[in-house]
Amino acid sequence: MRRLPVLLLTAVLAAACGSAGPTSTPGGPSASPAASAQAAADIELAVANGVARLKADPAAAKQAATALNAFGVDLYAQIRTADGNLVVSPASIALALSMARAGAKGATATEMDKVLHSLAADANANWIASLDASLADRTGSFKDQTGQAQQVTLRIANANFAQRGFPLNPDYLKALAERFGAGVQLVDYTTAPETARKAINGWVAGKTEQRIKELLAQGTVDQMTRLVLVNAIYLKAAWLTPFEKSATSPAQFHLADGSTVAVPMMHTGGELAYAKGSGWQAVALPYVGQQLSMLVIVPDDLATFEAGFNAAKLTTITDGLVTREVILGLPKFGTETKTGLTDVLTKLGMPSAFAAKTADFSGITAADRLFISAVIHQANIDVDEAGTTAAAATAAVMAGSAAPTDTVTLTVDRPFLFAVRDNVTGAVLFLGRITNPAAKPAG
Repeated sequence: MRRLPVLLLTAVLAAACGSAGPTSTPGGPSASPAASAQAAADIELAVANGVARLKADPAAAKQAATALNAFGVDLYAQIRTADGNLVVSPASIALALSMARAGAKGATATEMDKVLHSLAADANANWIASLDASLADRTGSFKDQTGQAQQVTLRIANANFAQRGFPLNPDYLKALAERFGAGVQLVDYTTAPETARKAINGWVAGKTEQRIKELLAQGTVDQMTRLVLVNAIYLKAAWLTPFEKSATSPAQFHLADGSTVAVPMMHTGGELAYAKGSGWQAVALPYVGQQLSMLVIVPDDLATFEAGFNAAKLTTITDGLVTREVILGLPKFGTETKTGLTDVLTKLGMPSAFAAKTADFSGITAADRLFISAVIHQANIDVDEAGTTAAAATAAVMAGSAAPTDTVTLTVDRPFLFAVRDNVTGAVLFLGRITNPAAKPAG
């Protein structure tokens, strides 16, 4: 039997609340809306109707978040060596990989469990379903501190695009439905791969409010493709306390090489969750509803801090947050990243999944031997006075100590890290760094 590639990809989006319109279009040129609509019309929903999700368990959601965060920090350690600004969604990447893990066997499954910290192990089948159920409650209308009603939208969607007529294991289809709420949508890679590609891109564009229009470039899908597993995340959220636009002013941001650039620096003050340790400071900015927040970590030296940044360090920072009076300066910024992750995931410890001779996804199908041919990830984020692009996860860590009387002044005028977190489970949805807020997003 020949081995056929499985194309695995993730699409991530975070849209800044209050922007006048879309920012630069990620992913390059795209098909027209009419073409995408026509391609999408060719898709047939095949499976998962009538299959109930696994029962949600708050404790399992937090266990999933712990595993997700450990994977995210491991991933960040591999990709941080690239220059410049960076943003990824550990949640989106982990969810897409987890859909493949649901059909993995043998050494392939063992390696994937190690890399994903058992997030998608068969023994933990309800972890992802529980986390997804918890995050589904984040969408709603909430009042900010000015009394204005503001909307939070957090959308997480999963889909499996399979070759029409390609037999899939019923147990795998059940797992997709129970754990991920994902059905199988049928396309024809064999005779019309370009139509299939446009259909998948159209699905992603729709789930991300047209912010990611061409996740799959031409040539990524071909006649040998049999499965494309897709996750899309969309976030639009307003700050609990908006930055006053009138307080934004030009300021100098200090780059790692000692030079400076002029950036628009936003300013606010008040009670915020703050922590400080050896060589770093951190502050958490809540969104309306106070279930999501952005953690900003400001190291004295970025390279030194990143070299020792791991899951334990992240936990130390979040556990150390206490309410303080903070005078904060934060630059407006926007960035995006699009990258292939095959080499990164191989280095993390799951090479079997990408090797035609060793991959074992027999839980997906018995008709052919499958392997993962590519993992493609794209994320973008925008931060302004009104809100942010990012999803977040974190257990409520602002513990019950009274606010000190002294005031902290933190001006983020040097390279920094950020993590958008869910305050209930602790899950990190977006993780990245800004080395130069004045740099234009690639696109």
